[in-house]
Amino acid sequence: LTMSVSPQPVEATDDAFWDQFWADTATSVQDVFALVPAAEIRAVREESPSNLATLCYKAVEKLVQGAESGCHTEKERQIVLNCCRLLTRILPYIFEDPDWRGFFWSTVPGAGRGGGDDDDENARPLAESLLLAVADLLFCPDFTVQSHRRSAVDTAEDIHSIDSCEYIWEAGVGFAHSPQPNYIHDLNRTELLKLLLTCFSEAMYLPPSSDSSNTNPWVQFFCSTENRHALPLFTSLLNVVCAYDPVGYGIPYNHLLFSDYREPLVEEAAQVLIVTLDYDSSTSSSPTVDGTTTGTAMDDVDPPGPDNLFVNYLSRIHREEDFQFILKGVARLLSNPLVQTYLPNSAKKIQFHQELLVLFWKLCDFNKKFLFFVLKSSDVLDILVPILYFLNDARADQSRVGLMHIGVFILLLLSGERNFGVRLNKPYSVRVPMDIPVFTGTHADLLIVVFHKIITSGHQRLQPLFDCLLTIIVNVSPYLKSLSMVAANKLLHLLEAFSTTWFLFSAVQNHHLVFFLLEVFNNIIQYQFDGNSNLVYAVIRKRNVFHQLANLPTDSQSIQKGLQRKKKSPEPISRTNSQDGASMEGSRPAAPAEPGTLKTSLVATPGIDKLTEKSQVSEDGTMRSLEPESSQPPPEGNPPSAVSDGEPWSGEVSHPRRDRRRLSSASSTGQWTPTPDWVMSWKSKLPLQTIMRLLQVLVPQVEKICIDKGLTDESEILKFLQHGTLVGLLPVPHPILIRKYQANSGTAMWFRTYMWGVIYLRNVDPPIWYDTDVKLFEIQRV
Repeated sequence: LTMSVSPQPVEATDDAFWDQFWADTATSVQDVFALVPAAEIRAVREESPSNLATLCYKAVEKLVQGAESGCHTEKERQIVLNCCRLLTRILPYIFEDPDWRGFFWSTVPGAGRGGGDDDDENARPLAESLLLAVADLLFCPDFTVQSHRRSAVDTAEDIHSIDSCEYIWEAGVGFAHSPQPNYIHDLNRTELLKLLLTCFSEAMYLPPSSDSSNTNPWVQFFCSTENRHALPLFTSLLNVVCAYDPVGYGIPYNHLLFSDYREPLVEEAAQVLIVTLDYDSSTSSSPTVDGTTTGTAMDDVDPPGPDNLFVNYLSRIHREEDFQFILKGVARLLSNPLVQTYLPNSAKKIQFHQELLVLFWKLCDFNKKFLFFVLKSSDVLDILVPILYFLNDARADQSRVGLMHIGVFILLLLSGERNFGVRLNKPYSVRVPMDIPVFTGTHADLLIVVFHKIITSGHQRLQPLFDCLLTIIVNVSPYLKSLSMVAANKLLHLLEAFSTTWFLFSAVQNHHLVFFLLEVFNNIIQYQFDGNSNLVYAVIRKRNVFHQLANLPTDSQSIQKGLQRKKKSPEPISRTNSQDGASMEGSRPAAPAEPGTLKTSLVATPGIDKLTEKSQVSEDGTMRSLEPESSQPPPEGNPPSAVSDGEPWSGEVSHPRRDRRRLSSASSTGQWTPTPDWVMSWKSKLPLQTIMRLLQVLVPQVEKICIDKGLTDESEILKFLQHGTLVGLLPVPHPILIRKYQANSGTAMWFRTYMWGVIYLRNVDPPIWYDTDVKLFEIQRV
């Protein structure tokens, strides 16, 4: 298989020459990758471009012919598959060269839309012919779908007259019939979807831009009304993913006995699905809850291009049974890596949980009815527990920063809804082995214990997520009925660590973390005092932390002294003063990445102020959005700093200094120095009144009990606190503030780079994009 046979252009009509590329019968996609080396494709691209152009054109032509004829013979199917593999191999090398990028969007003489040959005005770009042929081939009877013919005598179905909605691949959303599994069809679909994904991957060869609205022309066309199979294909992909059960029929080791042809198809389907749903909802008039778009008819004089039908269909799913099917399927697959069996390695473990998390995110982001359905019952906990498991497991692994971010983003999105906080009160009894202290309590305790573990023993690159983690706890705190002693101690340990003078003075936004934690304590004391004697007891025991905050020194000398302390104590947040009991049985410690592990770079995520908007909860439980406050000028004597208060914490640290401490100043430029005025400006706003009043009332009573009864025993004190009340003694309860996630182009771009990075790294056999000049992210080694 070589094109460098002649640098001379070969005529397109020389069929004998071109047919040798797809006539071979026994090739697999791996063979094609081995037989067509990268260097050779690049050589042909540079030295005989017309041959490369003809090869692409002929390969697409073969696919179009196959789609026209319906691929009735084995030979035709073989040709289609070989063209498919060849194009999958070549396309990345077309995309990496900016001069070639328009090639597939240019028209080819004679390929008319109307079928009339003279009608070149109406010729289709090569890309469109290719995409439509692939769509047709994905619903080709006896090739990728079951034929509906009764007997061999019946005439073959005409591929143009079949209604592909009757050939949806799997039962589920909008389709009740589950076709007989056929592994040949699964393999053929997988190869075609691989080609489709490769077509869409042109996005990898463009650098990340702040303008996330630049749509991918391949996806845009494929998901437009031009593709008559858009609906059945969307449904097929979604159903194949959500109906998949990797554990099969419960026979141990079955995945070792026979190959699962479904899994590669499910992975490919999940990847194609998330790429087609890559759509920036913050810039468009996105569908609202009832499926109509916001905006009046007057705005739509000039609609912004053809709408993405996949996004459109996803946002319009509304039947309860469809939601149930999707949620159960996603939860089943996300929980799969957690499934504990008594026989080691006896159950199949899937690897595509990151794609599933992106899919779940898209479902919640584009379909608010789905989000409300998820939160309506405790089924949301079947999503929460796997996410906490992944977060805890990946916390020490530099190559899985992206997974940490998406897990936290999903929890941030869910935490903006009151129901999520309420659901967390369900007792946690599922014992998934996790490297966390053993506790008895609710799902809220689990969430707090895992977040504490991430903050205290994750790696340096997770620091930008601290704001998000604490925001989630703030959002759910007004609804937490009863925290366990373990979780209460974890929250106080975080406050202790974040309120050391050196930490507060070493970066311009570190004090935000203290504000978040105080807000958590205030919410629980004001709204859930009755069931939370453990937390109240912990606050009383650690009362000196609150007194120190109230008396935080603000003079220059003390500030300098506080910063000196930083040099002496390298690890402020250590596990020493947090009583971590034994970890759960059967758990393994979170491991760092193996040296040399490949990872892809990510763009920075917006700061928490850009990521969320504040809403106030009214007494009847409804929320109203608060106007963003105008940013205040910096206090006198503090020149505007390089990193302003509202500056997003970028995911990448600008000057990686090797000796960085775990919690170091986010502004490593050294521009900024703390001043007395700056400390005063936020110290005066610390919301300490409620806690100080609580301490004032309860501490003397608790001390009296201890003296009277000679007590050193916690249980008596807890009993007293359980029956105590502070009604009428505390300040008037403050309104509950919820910081709800809001879509913005910054996160849209983050999702694009993350998603393509995952797809790049997961497609290793064959390595479709490996060693090509990708621009959307950098490939790095840990």
